[in-house]
Amino acid sequence: MDSAWNQIARTVAAEFSDLPDLSDATRIVVRLLVAGVLGGILGWEREHAGKAAGVRTHMLVAMGAALFVLASQQVGIEAPDMSRVVQGIVAGVGFLGAGTILKGSGEEKVHGLTTAAGIWLTAAIGTAAGLGLEATAVLSAVLALAVLGALPLLQAMPMQRAEPPADPNP
Repeated sequence: MDSAWNQIARTVAAEFSDLPDLSDATRIVVRLLVAGVLGGILGWEREHAGKAAGVRTHMLVAMGAALFVLASQQVGIEAPDMSRVVQGIVAGVGFLGAGTILKGSGEEKVHGLTTAAGIWLTAAIGTAAGLGLEATAVLSAVLALAVLGALPLLQAMPMQRAEPPADPNP
């Protein structure tokens, strides 16, 4: 009986051996946290704007993308082959984003394009974080927040059109 429990313990330990040392575990935690936090910030902005895809959706998309590339790195996929993993993320999240797009009838506009693009960008940010490009991920998230937050304010400002000069000889 004791040998059976020892065998079970060794098997369980072997199953969790994908993190051989503390530095690898720390690296993975940092990358997943960066992806999750940045996705959460973008999701908070979308939720604050009253959009359906909010904090949880964006966090899950970012962390999922990061996990796909992290797991691929852990099993030894080389950089040239990583492009297929990234292509899969892009295509998969494209389908997810497509589900947020609605087209109204008649005079109605298409709704959800910005949400779809935001989810797509969130996956890209998560991918960057998962690949260890945290600074690129942070910069991208800051720029995305500028696009989502500042541009609508600029668009809401009334545009003053320059009046043509009055004709002196009417």
